[in-house]
Amino acid sequence: MINTSGLTKTFDGGAEAVKGVDISVEPGEIVGFLGPNGAGKTTTMRMLTTLLQPTSGSATVAGHDLLADARQVRRRIGYVSQGGGILPTVPLKDELELQARLYGMSRQEAAARTEEALARLELKGLETRPAMTLSGGQCRRFDIAFALLHDPVLLFLDEPTTGLDPQSRANLWDHIRSLRKEKGMTVFLTTHYLDEADALCDRLLIIDHGRIVAEGTPAELKTGGRTLDDVFLDITGRSLREEVGA
Repeated sequence: MINTSGLTKTFDGGAEAVKGVDISVEPGEIVGFLGPNGAGKTTTMRMLTTLLQPTSGSATVAGHDLLADARQVRRRIGYVSQGGGILPTVPLKDELELQARLYGMSRQEAAARTEEALARLELKGLETRPAMTLSGGQCRRFDIAFALLHDPVLLFLDEPTTGLDPQSRANLWDHIRSLRKEKGMTVFLTTHYLDEADALCDRLLIIDHGRIVAEGTPAELKTGGRTLDDVFLDITGRSLREEVGA
């Protein structure tokens, strides 16, 4: 579902944010992409979602070449950024239907997809409310509903539960699991929460200073009775718990 080889990104001024990243994600996996602040997580994700042009390297995402066929990549993926992308004053139903129409759906199909997305993310009954009136957990579920309208095969989530209370986080985990179980969706997510990575992800990739420095299942990485934070401290010299003030 995702395959990259030597993917790099150098910004103007010579800052190397990503330094030759090789990633392989199989269909149906939930993969966590972890690392300290500034490690290259979001830059890598923005390249994989066609929002940033790689400096060098190659990638295939959702069956299409990232550089040669970016339009088809966008048709087959969903993306939820850290800050979300919804308008605060527009009713949920109106915004979802508009987004569906922008994907080329008829009015009838847009309405049907909107109803399906609202039901899947437990937002029924909130159709006429603008996003600014929702709780944090409801807003994140709406962000994901927004990204699912065109029925993507691969979903990118950039720190989807940051700022949510524990109950809202656990609820969102259940929704993410259901996407894989019921639709066979592949999920690639960044997170700073170690319990989230441990409970939700099949496999973890750890990036630091623009390079993949470790990968494996949570159990494989926690050998010898170590916690995931022990692993991060050993590899990067930093505690991921300190990154989020935990």
